[in-house]
Formats: sequence, C-alpha cells, structure tokens
Amino acid sequence: QVHLVESGGGLVQAGGSLRLSCTTSGPIFSLSDYHMAWFRQAPDYRQAPGKEREFVARISRTGLIHHTDSVQGRFTISRDNAKNAVYLQMNSLKPEDTAVYYCGAASSWGTYLDLGAYDYWGQGIQVTVSS
Repeated sequence: QVHLVESGGGLVQAGGSLRLSCTTSGPIFSLSDYHMAWFRQAPDYRQAPGKEREFVARISRTGLIHHTDSVQGRFTISRDNAKNAVYLQMNSLKPEDTAVYYCGAASSWGTYLDLGAYDYWGQGIQVTVSS
C-alpha cells in the first residue's frame, strides 16, 4: 500500500525554522507524476469552521508554485524528483503556525482546495512553535 510520509517536524521557538519533507513508502511510487501540496490542521480547528485542513502551499509537476497569503515570504515549497521528495522550508515561524502538517498528492492542479481531489495523503506531522 502506497503511503506518503512526512518528517522534519518538532518544537521550535518563534522566529525559528524547520524543513518538512514528504517522501513515500510502500510500492515504488513517483511523486513526479503528481502535483504536491502541504496542508495543516491547527489544534483549535474544531472552533474554526473551514479550518479543518488549511491549504498552505502547492507545487505542480513542472515546478509552478503557489503559497497561501499567510505564509507568503516565510515558507517555500520545493521538490526534488531525483530524491522523490517534496519539501516545505518554514522560516520566521510564528505560534499561529502550530499545527499538524500533511502532504498530499493530486492528479489535478485546478481543484487543490478539494481535499477529496487528493489521491494520497500522509499521516501528518506535528509542528509546534512556542512564543
């Protein structure tokens, strides 16, 4: 069974940096065949309708990138097809960035906000930013 696996999370002070990675496990599965995205789920998502899983950034098969406004200039999504990996470099982290971060793989570029459009998801990884 194909899985996406996130790594690189943890606890960091505000202003610090983390780099998340997304790779695969299970059968051979090429991330280069998919558009990839990062989403996050904040700890208080039950109190914030529409925030159940929030879009963070995405990168197309050809390297076109798109970041949500709240992380623009601080986070950078990238991919290394030779390593079959996708990354999220997170700088100038803020306490409000605290969340479980998920990577997803999608065949379609246009429906990126539709969680059901993703073919695969990782299990998520915790990022905690202390003030």
